[in-house]
Amino acid sequence: MSRRGTAGKKTAKSNPIYRNLLVNMLVNPVKKIQQKTETNPLSVLRQAIRGVTPGIAVKSRRVGGATHQVPIEIGSRQGKALAIRWLLGAFRKRPVDAAKGCGDAIRKKEETHKIAEANIAFAHFR
Repeated sequence: MSRRGTAGKKTAKSNPIYRNLLVNMLVNPVKKIQQKTETNPLSVLRQAIRGVTPGIAVKSRRVGGATHQVPIEIGSRQGKALAIRWLLGAFRKRPVDAAKGCGDAIRKKEETHKIAEANIAFAHFR
């Protein structure tokens, strides 16, 4: 047990131009989106994150010597964190694909959902 108090969540300052915390986290991809498309990069980024955010994920649980992939629902905060992580990896190759509904990040979300659907029988191991 810790004798000190727990540390609170730290929030970063928002971007002075767009006045948005999300843009502050993804400055370089936003600049690339702005160069590639003439539309508002913030709306493209929001659309991409909305399309990539998963609602369900799998977690490994060890039961009786066997490891099962157990599907669990994830909250919006964790889903957005996963989406941003996947988008950063996909942005390096093709920045605007996720907003259009294709690309590596969308494929990763669909893969995760497919694995969760395949292992729905193990949902009672939560």
